Amino acid sequence: MALAERGRRRALSTVVAISALLLSTPAATATGSLHTDTQLAPGVTYRSFEMSTAHGPVVAYLITADLRVPSVELGLLHPGAVAARDEIPDMANAQGAIAGVNGDFFHISESHEGIEATGSAVGPEIADGADRKAAVPDGQRFGPALPAGTSTEDVFGVGVDRRARVSSVELDGMLRSRGRTAEISGLNQYALPEGGIGVFNADWGRVSRARAVCGTDTDRTAPCSEQTEEVVVSNGVVTSTQDRPGAGDIPAGTVVLVGREGGAAELEKLDVGDRVVVETHLSAADAPPLDFAVGGFPILRGGKPLSGLDTEELAPRTAAGVSADGRTAYLLTVDGRSAASTGLSVLETAELLRSAGAVDGMNLDGGGSSTIAAREPGQDLATVRNVPSDGVPRPVANGVGVFSR
Repeated sequence: MALAERGRRRALSTVVAISALLLSTPAATATGSLHTDTQLAPGVTYRSFEMSTAHGPVVAYLITADLRVPSVELGLLHPGAVAARDEIPDMANAQGAIAGVNGDFFHISESHEGIEATGSAVGPEIADGADRKAAVPDGQRFGPALPAGTSTEDVFGVGVDRRARVSSVELDGMLRSRGRTAEISGLNQYALPEGGIGVFNADWGRVSRARAVCGTDTDRTAPCSEQTEEVVVSNGVVTSTQDRPGAGDIPAGTVVLVGREGGAAELEKLDVGDRVVVETHLSAADAPPLDFAVGGFPILRGGKPLSGLDTEELAPRTAAGVSADGRTAYLLTVDGRSAASTGLSVLETAELLRSAGAVDGMNLDGGGSSTIAAREPGQDLATVRNVPSDGVPRPVANGVGVFSR
């Protein structure tokens, strides 16, 4: 039997167990044991459960957030700087979240000599309506292969209308100086498009910006560009220029422009003292604007798993889903790589999200990054509830937080 067909049948067998389990009550679990739901706050519930699947036992955790409740909000968990990492419970507690899961894939390792991994996320970040970063080119990402029709610009988020959705965001940016204009194609991201110009601001942090000019749009291991330029603009005026990207904190009111190839040639036209206008904005593919967004890749659309999802690799998983009306959000984490829990394939993760009630869903970072934390009523801090496959929570670039305001 072909691997794809065997994986599909195994997934279907798992789905039967998933559906029976999620539709059952705590006292009726023919396919496993289901722990009683815990209400973390009005409109927010936490559930842990076990399933018997075709490939062994699976332990999973689900947070359900009812956005119809005015006090319930979703938001971006982050360590402050874009180029930084922290553990999910630490970020949740620092920001006052009652629960959270890990978010996007991130720049976890680096093969270019002398270049450090930035720890920054692959996809866009929007926090409290403010744009923090844009997406790297598809070929520069980390994580499993993207399903057809998806990209690094895809996000899970919540609009200003308080409806959750799986969408995509595109960077609109422009540089203007002395009657000339140039397109901005990057915002606080570890990899710029070939020939592009990127903007780095105070949100980036102090990590070197050198990685931004390495690799290509299709190969993140390709050599770093030799045609680069960096320009510092403070309060709208060019204060310095240099050939190579630098490092260090960027003060408020200052932006650093980094260009490669054609973008570097455009920046070389700027001189110290020139007045410069830099504009960037992340635009959602559908209205209204997003108040919060985190990257990943879609696995569920219109109640159906995307075609071509992996059916073979069993691993810890984290995913986020939304109901048909966008009023309910689902945050899922699955343990894996142990005798107690084998993990799920990407297709099985999509099916589990659907069985929970999601119509659209996003796969987030998995493996050792998969973490779920929650704070029960009467507790002071959110704590890790799953069993991270590394043995301890992994510091990650961002996460999805659930707040009760």
